[in-house]
Amino acid sequence: MAGYKIKDLEILTGIKAHTIRMWEKRYGILAPQRTVTQIRTYSDDDLILLLNVSLLNKNGYKISRIAQMNSSLIIQTSKQVQSQDIVNSSIEQFIVAVVKLDEHLFQKTFQELIQKSPLTEVFSDSIIPFLRRIGVMWLVGTINPAQEHFISNLIRQKIIAAIDSLPIPDQKKPVVLLHLPEHEWHEISLLIYHYQLRFQGTNSIYLGQALPYDSLLKTIQVLHPTTIISSWLTAVDPQEILDYFHNIQKDTQGINLYAGGYQIDQIEKLLPKTVKRIEMPSDLEVLL
Repeated sequence: MAGYKIKDLEILTGIKAHTIRMWEKRYGILAPQRTVTQIRTYSDDDLILLLNVSLLNKNGYKISRIAQMNSSLIIQTSKQVQSQDIVNSSIEQFIVAVVKLDEHLFQKTFQELIQKSPLTEVFSDSIIPFLRRIGVMWLVGTINPAQEHFISNLIRQKIIAAIDSLPIPDQKKPVVLLHLPEHEWHEISLLIYHYQLRFQGTNSIYLGQALPYDSLLKTIQVLHPTTIISSWLTAVDPQEILDYFHNIQKDTQGINLYAGGYQIDQIEKLLPKTVKRIEMPSDLEVLL
C-alpha cells in the first residue's frame, strides 16, 4: 500500500505526527510527496525507514545521530539492534511483514521470539500489542483487507497449532465458553484467550465466529458454563454491545461475563459492573 498520510504513519509507527513533521523539517529524515492540496503522502519505503528510525530511537540512538546515517546504514543498524532485543523490536518487524506481505519475515521474527520466551509471553508481550496496532490500522483503513487477512491467517495458524498441542482438559471442570457475536469475525484475540485457558488447564470451549445469539443460549442450556468470554473489534453501535450483555444477564443466571477488544475498550465506562474487561490473556488466570 502506498500513499500513506501522516496520521497513518503515526498509527503504524507510534510516533506522533508533530514529531514526524519536526524530524522532517529539522533533520530531513523523510521527504514526503505532496498532493495538489499540499497534503503529505508517504510511500512504503518511507514507512519502513521510519519504523527502523523509531526502533533505533527507542533503543537509545539520538535522532541527530540517526539523521547522519543514510537509509542503508539505518536499516543495517536496526537489524543489529533487532538481533539483540527481538522482543522490543518484534512489533516493528511484524508491521513491516504486513506492509510487504512478507511471510518469511513473519516466520523468522516469530521463531526468534519463541526461542527466547514461553509462548504465553510471546502472545502477551508481542502478538497482543501488535494486534492492537493492527486493529486500529484496519478500522481507520491504514491497511487494506488483503494485508489484514494475510497477517491474521499467519497468526491464526500459530495459535491453532499451539492449542492443538495441549491436552484436552478435564471435562468435569467448570465450563468456560468463548465466542464472537453475530457480526464479529476477528477471532485472533479470542483464540489467544482460548490458548491461555487451555494452557492453564481450564475446561474452555471455543464456539467460533459470528455465533447467533439463540445458538449461544442453546449451548448454555446444554453445557451450563460458569463463564462466557466474547471479543469485539468491528465497529458497531455501542448500544448493541450493551444490549447483548443486558440480554445475557436477563436470559441466564449467575454466569460470569468477560469481554475484550477495541470496541470494549472504547465503552469501558458504560459497561455493566458485572462485565469484566480483558486487557491481557493473564487476566484469565483467575479462571483455573
